[in-house]
Amino acid sequence: MKRRADATSDPVQETKRRCDDSSSDEDSQLSRQDSSQNDSLSEQEDHRPGFSMPSISSFGSQDTNTPTDNSSKFSMYNSVSQRLMAKMGFREGDGLGKFGQGRREIVEASTQRGRRGLGLTLQGFQGELNVDWRDEPEPSAVEKVEWFPELHNLLHTVFDALEGEEMRRARTRSNPYETIRGGIFLNRAAMKMANIDYCFDHMFTNPKDSQGKPLTKDREGELLYFGDVCAGPGGFSEYILWKRRWHAKGFGMTLKGPCDFKLEDFFAAPSELFEPYYGEGGVDGDGDITRPENVTAFRNFVLESTERRGLHFLMADGGFSVEGQENIQEVLSKQLLLCQFLTALSTLRTGGHFVCKTFDLFTPFSVGLVYLLYLCFDRISLFKPLTSRPANSERYIVCRGLKPGSDAVREYMFRINLKLNQLRNTDTDVADVVPLNIIKEDSDFYQFMVNSNESLCAVQIKALAKIHSFVVDATLSEPRQADIRKECLKLWGNSDTESFQCKLTPLNTSTLEKLRHVLDHKCIVGGGEQIFLLALGKSQIYTWDGKTPVRWRKLENFKLELPRDTLLSVEIVQELKGEGKAQRRINAVHVMDALILNGTDVRDQHFSQRIQMAEKFVKAVAKPSRPDMNPIRVKEVYRLEEMEKIFVRLEMKVTKSSGGVPRLSYTGRDDRHFLPTGLYIIKTVNEPWTMAYSKNSNKKFFFNKTTRMSTYDMPPNSAAPFHVCHSERLFWAWVDGVIVHDSQTRVDPEKLSKNVVLSFIHQNYQP
Repeated sequence: MKRRADATSDPVQETKRRCDDSSSDEDSQLSRQDSSQNDSLSEQEDHRPGFSMPSISSFGSQDTNTPTDNSSKFSMYNSVSQRLMAKMGFREGDGLGKFGQGRREIVEASTQRGRRGLGLTLQGFQGELNVDWRDEPEPSAVEKVEWFPELHNLLHTVFDALEGEEMRRARTRSNPYETIRGGIFLNRAAMKMANIDYCFDHMFTNPKDSQGKPLTKDREGELLYFGDVCAGPGGFSEYILWKRRWHAKGFGMTLKGPCDFKLEDFFAAPSELFEPYYGEGGVDGDGDITRPENVTAFRNFVLESTERRGLHFLMADGGFSVEGQENIQEVLSKQLLLCQFLTALSTLRTGGHFVCKTFDLFTPFSVGLVYLLYLCFDRISLFKPLTSRPANSERYIVCRGLKPGSDAVREYMFRINLKLNQLRNTDTDVADVVPLNIIKEDSDFYQFMVNSNESLCAVQIKALAKIHSFVVDATLSEPRQADIRKECLKLWGNSDTESFQCKLTPLNTSTLEKLRHVLDHKCIVGGGEQIFLLALGKSQIYTWDGKTPVRWRKLENFKLELPRDTLLSVEIVQELKGEGKAQRRINAVHVMDALILNGTDVRDQHFSQRIQMAEKFVKAVAKPSRPDMNPIRVKEVYRLEEMEKIFVRLEMKVTKSSGGVPRLSYTGRDDRHFLPTGLYIIKTVNEPWTMAYSKNSNKKFFFNKTTRMSTYDMPPNSAAPFHVCHSERLFWAWVDGVIVHDSQTRVDPEKLSKNVVLSFIHQNYQP
């Protein structure tokens, strides 16, 4: 069907012009078609529908003074097209086809974006929003802290019908800070604490008094005492202990059950320095912070453990699911918020600090609680860190320097909690804790509270509008997520696993040139997937595949014991002994590199030294009298120029699962063999240094490519640390078509074979 060329012309005049220009032959042809159509229709059975055919003259005789009805959805098409359709029996409102059985609506252009199905409709996301999120500030790791002055949701309803997975995907793509996640820690909460600690000048890991002097004195052997309440599984504490190690001591109380502390999952910090206490009954208590007897018991326990001085700081991260009731989260959480504030005033020493997660702070009850803290501390701030998702109402109240004489406020909060417990199953409630007129009289506090709420609401509305757009258009994404993550982690001083997450670079014709400096490399025969192995003592051993997200998993179905604080790069290899039906199999740990050996950090040592230390370590942990245990061995390391020695150790052997067909095997030092997967080539010399061979002196020497300086002695910065060896390693995969044994015949010209690699090495190294 042809669209009208000039949308501004009069459709009636256009029709007349086209009719006048039509030839008599065309009219007679249409007439014959009309007659033929009517004849064929008359032969049909009575129950089939007939068509009323308007004449051509009916289109041309329309009065030009009569207003044209533009309400028809077909008015966009020119008159000739409409006449032709009418001649063929089409009537507006009826379906296409001989019997009107086809579609009645015009095929519309799809508005689908991304990889969703063409017919997908997201309920509530059809219209446009009146909020423009595109003018949000440029993502940056730098944040601004605003303190209270010194003392002298309409969009939520749009997402109700949205599937949870759609919401999560859009939220993940729209938030530039989403991929920061938990980093090396247990969960996101730990990284939030790292974020807050940095922004507030490390007032938690290095607390200071109002004069800027440290609250702890390491020379006097004083520990940093901290508390962590309503905080399972313990991310806040993991960060503090990672930062301060055994110079800190933590006490915690949280609800027992699925939300309890998970100290066994602390990978970044020593959990032995943290002591959970669950209120009345001690370790046998329930940890319910809303029970007054639990708050009192925890207070007494902390004071007894800190020589009656109290904590240097307390952290609180309480919350619970309010799914379907998000708009009243503040009301539902009021007693929890009160009890966290009460616990802070009950356990902190004078000058101590406090940080607590809150949500909306609109009601007189919540604002009154904040006002009481405003009276008790030197400074307080309401702060939403970058690690807190911008679309939620979460924020943190940060309090610095507890003033002396806060006991009256603590006792008042204690009585309020008693009253709330008494009214729990009644229709009566405590509406406020400080008269509103008193709060309004303090204009500085009141105005700061209003401004804080308004600014955070504006951020939340814009973030929700952005998520809305990302739900509608699944192709949208935040391009700076990776860069922002690196920037934030660097700014906050957090170690990252990025150096462990490097993909193997395949050795092929395009990367072979990397081996030009032959003496810079060592090689190891691979027999499985390279993973990281973390030992926490005895059989508490965990593995990680080096991929994101970081997920440490218990090493199952494996009998092995290793001392705690050990981190190794290994392969789990199936070793074989013998051939045919008598062949024995056993899974073994093959150590490829060492990072930490029983608490000794060896990452910065030379690769050869790390391997030597790993061999010594393996000898110490070996138990020859326990044949039931899985063996652990250190990989044999070859110099690249001695690669030919590896091929001598390759044989074709029959294995149980090979169906009688010999398979390529590599035989180790103790007559055990395994099926090799390829060759790891590891760079052991750090830039800008390289190694070369002096024919005059028949010695190897080090050469600095930047300064052009050479020396026979190994420079201290020439040894490649672990992260360099790991990130720059190459892997030569011995797959089908790669010739590494004389019995192999199939050659893939696109892949490197033994002769090509050896020839390249010989060309670049001739001693």
